[in-house]
Amino acid sequence: MAGPGDPPEGTPNGAPGGGEDEYRSVVFDESFVRAARLQEFSADERLGEHHAPAVKTRHAWARLGGSRQAVLLVLLIVLAFGTAVYMGIRHPYKAPEPAATQPLRSAVVPLAPAGAVPGGTPDDLFGHSPAADYRIGAAGVNLPAVARTEHFSDSQIVSALTTVKDYIVRSSLDPATLTGGSVRPVRLLIDTGQLDQFDRSLAHPDNNGRHAATGWLVRFDPRETRLAARDVRVDGTLSASELGPDALDVTADYTFVYAVRPAPAPGARQDGAGQHLGKATPGAASLVTVRREMHFRIDRDDLTDHRLELLRSSLQAGPMACSAQSADALHPLFAGQRAGDARPSATDPYARDLTNPPLCGQLAPSAEPKPAHPIR
Repeated sequence: MAGPGDPPEGTPNGAPGGGEDEYRSVVFDESFVRAARLQEFSADERLGEHHAPAVKTRHAWARLGGSRQAVLLVLLIVLAFGTAVYMGIRHPYKAPEPAATQPLRSAVVPLAPAGAVPGGTPDDLFGHSPAADYRIGAAGVNLPAVARTEHFSDSQIVSALTTVKDYIVRSSLDPATLTGGSVRPVRLLIDTGQLDQFDRSLAHPDNNGRHAATGWLVRFDPRETRLAARDVRVDGTLSASELGPDALDVTADYTFVYAVRPAPAPGARQDGAGQHLGKATPGAASLVTVRREMHFRIDRDDLTDHRLELLRSSLQAGPMACSAQSADALHPLFAGQRAGDARPSATDPYARDLTNPPLCGQLAPSAEPKPAHPIR
């Protein structure tokens, strides 16, 4: 049998004494085992001190992710906006202010005939007048040949001339304008800086050189005058030049010839001074000649808006009595009437408030038509 220290199966075959002597040098006694301290290393310690962790620690800003980028973008936008505002306030080179719109200065000069006003049918009168070869209506307002300037192209100059042509047609040829109707088509072409002056001139006309309705347009008093023919004879010139890098000057010089007759049952008309002008010949038409010289300023904004500034207007009209200085409309003499001997009132050169002194001229006999049949 096996001893108390032997394995249950006994000692291995061929090992004397069960092999105890062979392993006796590596067997620890019980006191050594109890005194030994066991330590188990962690996974990081087993990998070594130079090993980098697989997952890095995320800070607070990193955890914000897209929110941080959004905050930074907002800060950059605020900084850029603040810089732009600061530079706009402190920048020494400011954009030049647009030129102030100048008010219109106008003058109306009546032309008195030497004798009685000739009368007849419109065709006879036109055919025997200096306007016999004039064109009719808008066809008489032709655009000149243009060439580019230093600061404006030829197309811009054509645009300015076209705007002026539209103004001439609407203010001198439109039947509604001529007979005291709507002036809206004319108003739409006026620069916005002159609209107040235009509105006041039409609502409260005054012969002060700035607020005469006849400075802006041709108008007859519908209570006195009727158009005997819708065709108006027209002749004149247009020209354009450069005022500077931002504006053009356009000059218009046109003569208009109208056939008119008195309104129904006018009776014997008197002028503003109360002078008797005589009774008009019943049924007869007469011609009224109006010459308008106008200077316009058109800047780049006006080119875009199809508007213009009318700076100066000089109008001569006849046959009229010298005392017919009404600012609201033209008051022509009709067939058979005479201007009389009235002349404008005396002018005081020391009166500073009189900006448009009364003027009068004489209508040359060559400017009057020679009727085919004498007036009886």
